[in-house]
Amino acid sequence: MRKYIFFSVVKNRFFLFLIIAASFSSCVPQRETVYLQDHSDKKDYENSYGRYKTITDKYFLLPNDYLYIHVRTPDPKLSEFFNQTSTTGNNNTQNQKFFYYLIDDSMNIDFPYVGLINLEGCNIQMAKNRVREALKPFLKDADLIVKLAYNTFTVLGEVGKPGVINMDKEQITIFEAFAKAGDIQFFGKKKKVKLVRQTPKGEITYIFDLTDQNIVNSEYYYIYPNDLLYVRSMKAKMWGIGESFSIGIITSALALALTIYTLANK
Repeated sequence: MRKYIFFSVVKNRFFLFLIIAASFSSCVPQRETVYLQDHSDKKDYENSYGRYKTITDKYFLLPNDYLYIHVRTPDPKLSEFFNQTSTTGNNNTQNQKFFYYLIDDSMNIDFPYVGLINLEGCNIQMAKNRVREALKPFLKDADLIVKLAYNTFTVLGEVGKPGVINMDKEQITIFEAFAKAGDIQFFGKKKKVKLVRQTPKGEITYIFDLTDQNIVNSEYYYIYPNDLLYVRSMKAKMWGIGESFSIGIITSALALALTIYTLANK
């Protein structure tokens, strides 16, 4: 009698385990993991993503940004005077470091022979205009190259390669950003990705849904230097259920449970 009760308890616990395991195996539906879905047929769906108007020149400079500024004139000697290039070596990469200017806490750069140039409230085009204006007393005919240097953004959370990542242009799409970070992992919450953006007026936080195809035409589709992206984990991961959890585990457990059940009823 005791033996029967023991095996009956074991049997019931195994079946309870199988029910729980099966529920976990299906707790991440496809709609939570697939990018760029059409949600328009869902009840009460409203497109919260307005169309973007422009993508260029939307980034406004911040303290600790670096600018690459190169002055070109018809006179090579005059160009060298303002660019402060090295005359002792032939390594162009080494010479370029003299063209980088750090924006200080007061939003100034210290330009050679010109002095401080204030760039508060400037995007790249505005900064270029201010530098050109500052050079007018010295140069009548000059061409400027002005662009951001050392562009980076940060990705944290459920991604393949979290960390600070270099940008190869001033703005990239959100999918390019996650591709550089090794993509969002299986248990990353694609529906609630957080973006923290630094602006001259302070931090702005956005929450957006990468499973919604309408994000492609929205202002969230592009990220900019100094942006922070954070991907939270789904609750399923808290239970230790990983991507390797499969139907094979369930069938193996079921076979074991049936074996015990058979032995208990002999």
